[in-house]
Amino acid sequence: MLPLLILLFHLGSDGQNPVRDLRNLAGGSNPRYLTDTVQKPWKTGGLVSLGFSQASQSSWAAGGDNSSFAANGLINGFAYLTSGKNIWDNTLNIAYGYINTASLGGRKNSDLYDLTSKYGYQAATKWYYTGLVDFRSQFSRGYLYSSNAPPEFNSAALSPAYLLVSLGLEYKASDSFSVFLSPATARTTLVVNDSLSYYGKYGVKPGTHSLYEFGAYASLNYIAALGPVVTYTTRLDLFSNYLKDPQDIDLYFTNLFAAKLGKWLTATLSLNFIYDHNILLPDSRGGMGPRLQFQELTTIGLSWKF
Repeated sequence: MLPLLILLFHLGSDGQNPVRDLRNLAGGSNPRYLTDTVQKPWKTGGLVSLGFSQASQSSWAAGGDNSSFAANGLINGFAYLTSGKNIWDNTLNIAYGYINTASLGGRKNSDLYDLTSKYGYQAATKWYYTGLVDFRSQFSRGYLYSSNAPPEFNSAALSPAYLLVSLGLEYKASDSFSVFLSPATARTTLVVNDSLSYYGKYGVKPGTHSLYEFGAYASLNYIAALGPVVTYTTRLDLFSNYLKDPQDIDLYFTNLFAAKLGKWLTATLSLNFIYDHNILLPDSRGGMGPRLQFQELTTIGLSWKF
């Protein structure tokens, strides 16, 4: 429903460019379309954000943990090339968060790096022949936690990792809205860790380290100004595997709200959804199956634009 509302909002707009309204918001503008007295083929830069929180208490009647500490970091980097009918977009997104409490100990609450490289050659007005490569994984070990069982080891560096190679067409409706469609996409899931491979995690056959899929892929990207200091950025990826159960659609959906509170202060809200038929998770009744994964992360902290 949310992607449909985004599309309707875009088609019903009056032609104003929301990206141009974001130039005073760190990381919120699209550098390809910023005016410059000297035209350069490459535009590079990014945003680094760090947030921290700490609390402690003793003999506190309202209750709560004796102490807690949390830290979250976010890096968004880009390198964009425009040359004649050629465009080449490269983006890197990194997020890592850690929380430690006296009663529960330390654990990560966010862990991701995602590198995307996309080359396009103009075929017609707003249409580009496009090739896309995307690699996504995490840095460190992760565990599933429950109130009545010990932590269960469930992920590690490059376990899983997703490599996607795709050929298709991209429609760039405006500076802030694009849709990439591909009927020919190869997706490889890697599980390098021997223990996770042994149990056949993330769809690989037990004892193997990779799963190959071939199918159709679509990706929607949108950015909008929600006010003078707030931006909304979203990405929706859909994948259907021709080789097995093509009616089952895998979903990767990210939403980021960013507010510039001052020169060095930024507040962000991330709402992320994943549904992958190869990822089996326990439910409240002890069963295993694919589940809609949801993550919410709110951070207020320092930010630097480079």
